[in-house]
Amino acid sequence: MSASITRPLFGGAITATTPTHLIDASDLRQVPDTQEVFMYPDSGVSIIVEILERVEPSHFNDAIRFHFQSLAHDNSAQSPEVHKVDVIPNDRGDDTPSPILLHGLQYIQKFNSSLIDEVRIFMALFRVERKAIDVVVTFNVPTVSQDGGAISQDSVSTIEAQFNDLVRSLRIVDHGLFV
Repeated sequence: MSASITRPLFGGAITATTPTHLIDASDLRQVPDTQEVFMYPDSGVSIIVEILERVEPSHFNDAIRFHFQSLAHDNSAQSPEVHKVDVIPNDRGDDTPSPILLHGLQYIQKFNSSLIDEVRIFMALFRVERKAIDVVVTFNVPTVSQDGGAISQDSVSTIEAQFNDLVRSLRIVDHGLFV
């Protein structure tokens, strides 16, 4: 397992444990203020932490599926698949909502290529009810990729463990972020 750090997100209003070796995408390109984006230096794996307006479905299963389908639409994914949805109770005693987890798969045709990339999606949804905000964490994990960014099936387990570490450690420190 690689080394990890507690990383401040959104100016420290949110913190989470991530691998130390991630590249902050904002050092390379413009990233919206509502997102934190990180890339793995040795693959096409990326992490997006996003602050969104709360979506309409109130049931946790429907809400995270909505976000997954929205991502699939944005990716022009073909036949997106949801493999499982779980809730991990937050038993730390802080104000961070319990995360809703989704594991899925998207088949994505990139850059006018006729070939299809296979991307595992690990998604977590934190519903900040009193602020009408959804915080969505998405790990995009290519397992078949035309640009050489795919990781092996063995590495998927390592990335999934890093996703779980991030999700279990994520803390909303300052709810003033969601004005």
